Amino acid sequence: MKIQGMGWVTPLGTGLDEVHARLLSGEPADISEVTSPHSVRRHRCMRVPQKLVEDIGRNPRMRRSSSISHFTAIAALSALENAGIKITPEMADRTALVFSIANGGVIYTRKFYETVVTQGANAASPLLFPETVYNAPASHVAALLGLTGMSYTLVGDSSVGITALKFAEQLLDTTDIDRCLVVGGEEIDWILCEAYHIGRFPMLLAEGAAALLLGRSGKVSLNPIHSGIPFFNQKGGSQALRQVFHDLQTSGPVDLAICGGNGTPKDLAEQAALEEFFPGSAPFFPKQSLGEPMGAGALIQTIHGVLALQQRGSGRALVSAPGLNQQASGLLIESAL
Repeated sequence: MKIQGMGWVTPLGTGLDEVHARLLSGEPADISEVTSPHSVRRHRCMRVPQKLVEDIGRNPRMRRSSSISHFTAIAALSALENAGIKITPEMADRTALVFSIANGGVIYTRKFYETVVTQGANAASPLLFPETVYNAPASHVAALLGLTGMSYTLVGDSSVGITALKFAEQLLDTTDIDRCLVVGGEEIDWILCEAYHIGRFPMLLAEGAAALLLGRSGKVSLNPIHSGIPFFNQKGGSQALRQVFHDLQTSGPVDLAICGGNGTPKDLAEQAALEEFFPGSAPFFPKQSLGEPMGAGALIQTIHGVLALQQRGSGRALVSAPGLNQQASGLLIESAL
């Protein structure tokens, strides 16, 4: 499976080369604070600057949609522009859409159910309810681009982007579609930060989106893409990641490793597995600059890996996705001159 176009929306910006250069320099995005009205706790996070999404918010389709839909729409449009493709009616039903997400539209979901709890069901806004479902961002992207073919939303942890890429590979292998657009995104709300704090996940949550247009031709390959290994506790997570690395190692050595380190205890297990199975690979840690954008995280790592290989001229890169509490996964990128 080949990458034909890429796009992202991050707390550091939206330009591929611009953001990649800032990542290589180690520049961190600005940190914001959000506070629950029901708690004295203040939560640190990384947010996408509002100025980056102002234009898409003026689109009639997107005017009432939540931030996650704005981020993912911009990333999808950018990936198509990067590929030099404009979706025509003839192409619409032969282009599949696969969406990766972890938390969904938490802003409108919190507002909707907060009204139900505090004022009763009759006071809840019907305008907000459609935005509470997990596939709302995918429906906005499909409508905005005019896609009429297959559309899927996959829900998981921070490894779900790899799952979405694997699913896209299966669609290209088993159907007559011409291409598949894989998009992932997340948004920030105080209730999300509070939930991860209660769940004892000590990481800097972030918002953003990433999109990859995939097809059967191109200079950059994703192969192999691991199917993923589930786990149920911290020890199981370490074992699962080691098995993923063991399986990917059979394809040969790699030059670069785009790590999923996000400040959780799994970072140490990832580093140990990397040293064991891919010694000598140059590690990159994009989440140190961008935070943890969950559903978009592994896709952002993949784009970072492609750009790093293109800067080298050629080579192979590992994308490692330890996941939080559901699955460990990974893939290899190969770029030719």
